[in-house]
Amino acid sequence: MSEREKILGRVREALTVTAAMPGHHGERTGHAVSSRSFPELLPVAGEPFEERLTQFRENAEALRAEFRSVNGEEELRAVLRQMKEAEGWKRAGTHDGELTTRAAESLGLPVVKTDGGYAVGDLDGCDAGITECDALVAQTGSVLVTSRSAGGRALSVLPPHHVVLARREQLVRDLPEAFELLQRKYAGNYPSMISFITGPSRTGDIERIIVLGAHGPKKLTVLLVN
Repeated sequence: MSEREKILGRVREALTVTAAMPGHHGERTGHAVSSRSFPELLPVAGEPFEERLTQFRENAEALRAEFRSVNGEEELRAVLRQMKEAEGWKRAGTHDGELTTRAAESLGLPVVKTDGGYAVGDLDGCDAGITECDALVAQTGSVLVTSRSAGGRALSVLPPHHVVLARREQLVRDLPEAFELLQRKYAGNYPSMISFITGPSRTGDIERIIVLGAHGPKKLTVLLVN
């Protein structure tokens, strides 16, 4: 049997299996199922908050994102100031929001806001982009952002350090729950950009060596306010 025939044989075998919807891996749908046990596509998400929190932390950190839970906005601002001093931030980008506005003001730095008009060069020169989000997904360690929740398209992409501010009620179990949230929140008027950010930007194109920050932020930090 040639290599071509082997590959086509594997493709034909794979086509006999109906893929499960994310979050429903234990269910078998359709009439054609392989004789082998159906593989889990994604881990099952925990129901209690503490299980979700642990799962999100482990998944995010495995992907080289940093995660920290803080008690209230005062501690949140203190942590941001510590990050500013440790990394030597000179300018930050952000947008107006329940958490971001006061957090950015507390840094005592020049701030580029993306709510109105701004110069792309100014945003590109920021050391950090501080945004809010729509949700945190425990199942994958991902951050769900849209152009409305994260101050546009560029703020979470151009600065080398993306800092996400979230509240505990935004931590959802899995991808189906995240998509349901989007439908409830934006049905009939979806944002122009919806993105699941899973770890900092990375590529392995050259000799399969992982390089961070090639196509976006080199660092991702998630701060969860309790």
